[in-house]
Amino acid sequence: MFLLVSLDADPLQFNVKCDPERAIELREEYACVLPGYHMNKKHWNTIVVDGTLTNKQLKEMVLDSYNLIVKKKKK
Repeated sequence: MFLLVSLDADPLQFNVKCDPERAIELREEYACVLPGYHMNKKHWNTIVVDGTLTNKQLKEMVLDSYNLIVKKKKK
């Protein structure tokens, strides 16, 4: 699992897996990046889509999350 999204949330929010060090950096830099809601807060971030982050940044977070899972499955 690399992404969780609530279709009812307003504004849209989703959880993505993240490298633990990068997760902290993103939380410190952006108010819309929070520790993962109902997830392991070391490895997951909740992203609130409020216009702060660009579409490119949001897509990069989703792709990074996917790549973490794919890399783990190859082992």
